[in-house]
Amino acid sequence: MKAEEFDFKGFKMNGFLALFFDFLLLALVAICIVTFVNNGNNALWIILFVVFALLFFISLGGYMQLEPNEARVMLFFGKYQGTFRETGLFWVNPFLIAKKLSLRSRNLNPEPIKVNDKVGNPILIGLVMVWKLKDTYKAMFEIDSQTMAETGNSKESLTAALVNRMNAFEKFVKVQSDAALRQVANLYAYDNSDDEENGELTLRSGGEEINVQLVSRLNERLAMAGIEVIEARINYLAYAPEIAAIMLRRQQASAIITARGKIVEGAVSMVKMALDKLSNEEIVDLDEEKKAAMVSNLLVVLCAEEPAQPVINSGTLNH
Repeated sequence: MKAEEFDFKGFKMNGFLALFFDFLLLALVAICIVTFVNNGNNALWIILFVVFALLFFISLGGYMQLEPNEARVMLFFGKYQGTFRETGLFWVNPFLIAKKLSLRSRNLNPEPIKVNDKVGNPILIGLVMVWKLKDTYKAMFEIDSQTMAETGNSKESLTAALVNRMNAFEKFVKVQSDAALRQVANLYAYDNSDDEENGELTLRSGGEEINVQLVSRLNERLAMAGIEVIEARINYLAYAPEIAAIMLRRQQASAIITARGKIVEGAVSMVKMALDKLSNEEIVDLDEEKKAAMVSNLLVVLCAEEPAQPVINSGTLNH
């Protein structure tokens, strides 16, 4: 049967109560020394002194302190004995090895990576994510986090060991996040290739839907390590430098075409309104040839990028 995380069920004692017993052992050690000195050489007091002193020094290794959102993975000669999560000062079997882990949320904001989108365009994409340890058994034993955290110093402090271990987890998360980000980026195009919206989801317009896909992919990859992704979102998106200039020109051309269409549409509406008003109010009677000339002149004036130069006609309408 596959082993899974479970709570530590072994013996534990309140740390302050254990301190009281240690002070008693220390008092017994002192009594043995005083009695041995006063009563001369007596093997019994030497034996009691050695026993009490040995118990005192061994018991000092059983103290364990936990803060909120911290856990200890308990091992007895390599065998998993459960995960200790209670906060405070406790005393446990001194022969247990307690590996400390942090269950607090951590941020990851790696550098943007270059990938190809669905249509093959090279793009730069980056993400920011919030993750934390959820399953301590998988985190410690399903991936080789302990080897990745090796520093070569067997006398490192407990705090340094925790930092190295969490840094190892962060490296693992970074590699898997790059893979998940590439996978999501390959499923969608950077942007629509035409001016009309075709309803297809893109990286630029996807928003929350893309972020939900990203979180799902990340959790699939990190579940084996007992890591949970709380939130992930794309925080950087741009074309790769080699095609950025070309894509900028395409976007500018598309914007110009759209703007021109709006200008022409408005100009035609204004010309129609002018002709209808002249006809309805009987200001001037225009035949088809004169209407065509007026339409041409008005369109030139309304669609021109520069201000029109007025020309005064001092003759008649026919000349």
